[in-house]
Amino acid sequence: MFKGLRTDIRAIRERDPAARSSLEVLLLYSGLHALMWYRCSHFLYHHRLFFLARAVSQLARFFTGIEIHPGAQIGRGVLIDHGSGVVVGETAVVGDGCTLYQGVTLGGTGKDKGKRHPTLGRNVMVGAGAKILGPFAVGDNVKIAAGAVVLDPIPSGCTAVGVPARVVRRDNQRVTEKQDMDQVHIPDPVSQELCRLQYRVEQLEKLLSEMEGQK
Repeated sequence: MFKGLRTDIRAIRERDPAARSSLEVLLLYSGLHALMWYRCSHFLYHHRLFFLARAVSQLARFFTGIEIHPGAQIGRGVLIDHGSGVVVGETAVVGDGCTLYQGVTLGGTGKDKGKRHPTLGRNVMVGAGAKILGPFAVGDNVKIAAGAVVLDPIPSGCTAVGVPARVVRRDNQRVTEKQDMDQVHIPDPVSQELCRLQYRVEQLEKLLSEMEGQK
């Protein structure tokens, strides 16, 4: 357990430039605290002490603002940065070295039993506010832009952006004319959707004018 804790602290210090010392990370980082609580609740869940496991996870949510179901599987070296509003569902899997920013949801899309949450590979970066919904896999070394809504599998080595998310880079090669995406320099998904709606309205108005002209 303590070896795993050292791995988590080291991962935070390597990927968060604001982390000045291991002591600061241990005492003041809510993302690390949420993972520590999760390890305890997952142990209880694994031993079928479901009520106690949920009680621990809800206590962690109260103190950290991060909700991780005790049934989820989370690897080592995971960074939950800031963390407020992060939700990880019961059957979600988060691989080693992943980074989750605030507002991320690893959720399901219905009330089906069994596997209903996503599986993240190793070293996946999920930007602030992104939603990954459904029982599919996201490959290793994937980047998901802030605000994206992922509803389908994403292959390894890709960058995904938008609502619904689409792949814009694969193995460092552009697959569209979009610029290289990170969680800052990305198109506004709301603006994109408004543009699509405006284009559709213009098409319908043109069609209506043509129909009126034929009367």
